[in-house]
Amino acid sequence: MTQTVIEHVLSRLQDLGINDIFGVAGDYAFPINDAVCANPNLRWVGNCNELNAAYAADGYARLKGVAALASTFAVGELSALNGIAGAYAERLPIFHLVGMPSSHIQKNQRIMHHTLGDGDFDVFYKAAQSFACAHAILTPENCVSEMNRLITHALSQRRPVYIGIPADYAVQRIAISKAKPLVLPTSRPDTLKKVISLIAHKLQNSESACALIGSLISRFDLVKETEAIIKSTHLPYATMFMDKGVLNETDPQYMGMYSGHLMNLAVADFIENCDCILNIGAAMSDVNTGCFSANILPDNLIQIMDDHVVIDSIVYTQVYIYELLNELKDILTFIPSTSIKAHGLGNPISNNEGKITSSYLYPRFEKFIKQNDIVFADTGTFSMGLGFALLPKEVSFQTQSLWGSIGWATPAALGAALAAPHRRVILATGEGSHQLTAQEISQFARWGLKPLIFVLNNDGYLIERLFCHQPEAYYNDVHPWNYAQLPATLGCKNWYCQTVTTCEELDRVLNTLERIDTAAYIEIMTDKYEASELLKKMGEIIRAGIPKAHTA
Repeated sequence: MTQTVIEHVLSRLQDLGINDIFGVAGDYAFPINDAVCANPNLRWVGNCNELNAAYAADGYARLKGVAALASTFAVGELSALNGIAGAYAERLPIFHLVGMPSSHIQKNQRIMHHTLGDGDFDVFYKAAQSFACAHAILTPENCVSEMNRLITHALSQRRPVYIGIPADYAVQRIAISKAKPLVLPTSRPDTLKKVISLIAHKLQNSESACALIGSLISRFDLVKETEAIIKSTHLPYATMFMDKGVLNETDPQYMGMYSGHLMNLAVADFIENCDCILNIGAAMSDVNTGCFSANILPDNLIQIMDDHVVIDSIVYTQVYIYELLNELKDILTFIPSTSIKAHGLGNPISNNEGKITSSYLYPRFEKFIKQNDIVFADTGTFSMGLGFALLPKEVSFQTQSLWGSIGWATPAALGAALAAPHRRVILATGEGSHQLTAQEISQFARWGLKPLIFVLNNDGYLIERLFCHQPEAYYNDVHPWNYAQLPATLGCKNWYCQTVTTCEELDRVLNTLERIDTAAYIEIMTDKYEASELLKKMGEIIRAGIPKAHTA
């Protein structure tokens, strides 16, 4: 059997469950683009720009586990790089296919368009290497073996890989034999056995214990294994901001969100007074720990990460989470003493003026979200407001809390909608973030998708206003758009578009959305400084840590 190099690449991606390739066409990438369009089992999803394509691949990977992006050499791949870096930080395996100039052009160091004019064709490949867990430039000779290696790295590390394909090599035919089974890295048997024993001993001898559940269990498809551990141990568990919704929030063992000492102090007190805290895949980052206000003693914390475990401040390397959790689910037992019941945001509270406030917006939104929804909340005011909402079962709640690139959510929601077309997709974004990537809403219409898009208009970058010493500085302003007219301008026909300014109007629109079956675009107007308690408290801490400019 023979295939061209690019046909083989695409067939391997198909085997992983990838059905859509995001990107922007370009001349060096035409062999890739042509091969995608010639494949009846793949769909070319042309995006408005490469950054949006990378964000869309990010959203797709959050739902399907893997994604693919194709861009042209230099100008295309560099435009995508911010989105790829975000996927690297957030642990999402994206296969980035880069169409390169033909091999003889590179060998002869011709001065070509899309280059720096110096004959160096490796500079962009080198630039991308810090944001890929593995990288290769494919040739007819190495294509089969390198694809095996790249896929293994992408799946074992859950991070992007870079695949450069010179245009002439892409169309050369190669002999293909049956693909070898993928072999993921395995733990050192003696270390794995010791770690299992230490965890079991520490848990069985604890007087009070709990678990922190992190996003790595979703990235590595270990939700069922984690649920089995929680069920067998009866451990009360909490999640942090980056990990929201990763495990069922209606489970009686769920305590709520842990955000250090910023919010939910009852949860913080319970966790920090436990003598054994099982952290399964949660990053102790600034956002997760409430700006490092968490106070967990290291000796009480067991940290299970992707390829290592930390117990009593000792790091045990080459212990892989997918093997460890599979073992722990069958042996761990524990009888808890007490726990806390999770609570949501309560009932929406309107004011006498009828203006939309945080005390109304987020509790009302909490009631709007229903089982099986997919919610993308962009970095900023909206995500902070929804952070402590109590989610129904099987809701996929997505933020980009670690990388935090504003504008990410609009294209990412597109990727998710394509990955799961039969689920309701809700996009919650601020107008400042939305302006970076708003043109991508046209792609929802192009593919017949029906998102529910909510744009929070608070006259600028509120999160920046609260974080800086000069909240009224004009770098925090954005030019006002006619948001409700935007879908029609971008070719989104027959969308339900509204602007709401009062609690009554918001309530009426949300009730309407429960009844109709169409895409919707809702602009929500609030006062400039209307913020959730979490955002206000975080702003106080961050602002205090930013040096003030000296004035003469």
